[in-house]
Amino acid sequence: MTDRPLNVAVIGCGFIGKVHASAYLNVPLHYDPVPVRTRLFAVCTAHQETARRAKERFGFELATTDWREAIAHPDVDLVSICTPNAAHQEQLLCAIEHGKHIYCDKPLAASADQARRVIGALDGYSGTHQMVFHLRFFPATIKARELVDAGFLGQVLTFRAAYLHAGSVDPQAPFRWRFSKGAAGGGALYDLGSHVIDILCHLVGDFAELTASTHIAFTDRPSPDDPSIRVPVDADDAAFLLVRTASGALGSIEATRLATGAQDELRFEIHGTAGALRFNLMDPNWLDVYDRSQVDPGWRRLPTALSYPGSGGFLPAKASIGWARAHVACLHNFLCAVARGGAAQPGLEVGADVQEIMDAAYRSAEGRRWVAL
Repeated sequence: MTDRPLNVAVIGCGFIGKVHASAYLNVPLHYDPVPVRTRLFAVCTAHQETARRAKERFGFELATTDWREAIAHPDVDLVSICTPNAAHQEQLLCAIEHGKHIYCDKPLAASADQARRVIGALDGYSGTHQMVFHLRFFPATIKARELVDAGFLGQVLTFRAAYLHAGSVDPQAPFRWRFSKGAAGGGALYDLGSHVIDILCHLVGDFAELTASTHIAFTDRPSPDDPSIRVPVDADDAAFLLVRTASGALGSIEATRLATGAQDELRFEIHGTAGALRFNLMDPNWLDVYDRSQVDPGWRRLPTALSYPGSGGFLPAKASIGWARAHVACLHNFLCAVARGGAAQPGLEVGADVQEIMDAAYRSAEGRRWVAL
């Protein structure tokens, strides 16, 4: 690994692109020493003015509206993919072709077919790649995985998980790309469900079969340019899945933007023969556990904030964890893999597995049937 900073290209600098840029700037503030130094070198957005503003705000050296120029630039070492889902496949293939390290926001692509093409292109690729499934990097979810690996749950029997947002509740909210299946690939299932599916597979194992239903609350929305014009909506506002794991456990998954009053509420419960776990992203400093082996069993709250060195860096144990800091921890995990020249987890293959599950859910919803995985 070179001693010079690795030059980063951020492709797409909307909300999540700004989160990525902020994480790169914050890794050295949280971790000492840093696994590898990075420099925000190139930023690409759809419009020259937003590219210029991003350059000024974050200190990029190059601003462009041509993502190929940014990815293929000979000085770029590492690419963050932060664009709408439909653009991911081409940009990932370009980054693989040019041998760049890849940090890709979810979902991997806009379909399982696209995801398979991306994974197929990795043959001969020598860079490091990682999906931004940052929910794995909260101290509470790290602790949950440790307990699962230690056999705390026993045999997993049932589970339930939900990711609740309220972004689609207002029927007069203007149309945006997330309401278009062409731009997003899918709707709430892709946007929110990808996180739920990943964290559940991470904790309870592979899914074997599922049945699903999706829902669009409002079939058209006002145009952002002219509210008198209604634009058709074809991306789901909510998705509900019933899934069975390879070990036989049965569980439910809900991904919705129709949860009035919700903010950013991901929650899960896992019930086994020996114990149970539950977590809520709105209260992220704690993991609730139930241990049947206790003489007087009952739910206990384990304080997990910054119990793990990788989750918070220099911050003291009394400091509460936060959503943005989980992104910093996720990026730090990736940069550690880049520094050692090895594979990162979760890699793009995990993103492809999640994509297969989501596409199976859409097939199930369309055919109103169980689908094997």
